[in-house]
Amino acid sequence: MSRWVQHRMNARMSRKIRGGRGTFMGMDVLILYTAGRRSGQARQTPVAWFADGADAWLVVASGGKTRHPDWHLNLMGRPDRASIELPGRGAVPVTPHVLDGAEREQAWQRITAAQPRYAKYQRKTGREYPVVRLTPR
Repeated sequence: MSRWVQHRMNARMSRKIRGGRGTFMGMDVLILYTAGRRSGQARQTPVAWFADGADAWLVVASGGKTRHPDWHLNLMGRPDRASIELPGRGAVPVTPHVLDGAEREQAWQRITAAQPRYAKYQRKTGREYPVVRLTPR
């Protein structure tokens, strides 16, 4: 998919989220704000999220077959600039933490139980999708 098409789709989804409609294909969606890891420019990307307790959100870096999506690289490259926006709620500064080991496996099981398509996507790639916990900063 071209970057132009992706940009247009992201802009449309962001407008929907700001308008109070934060779902896409049966998944809850938030706007993830990051800064370009090289440029420092502000970026925003709608991503699906899964609840992780009362005040934390899980996101899966599932885009692309051979490398992590740009938003994940930006998030981890400049974690101090991360924030999220949920429908009906202003921006919340967050701290990202990539899960590993048993912690990742437990989260992955909850995610794939809620949305089996993630397991299908994972089988089609040679890399393990990062699962990132976002907690309020």
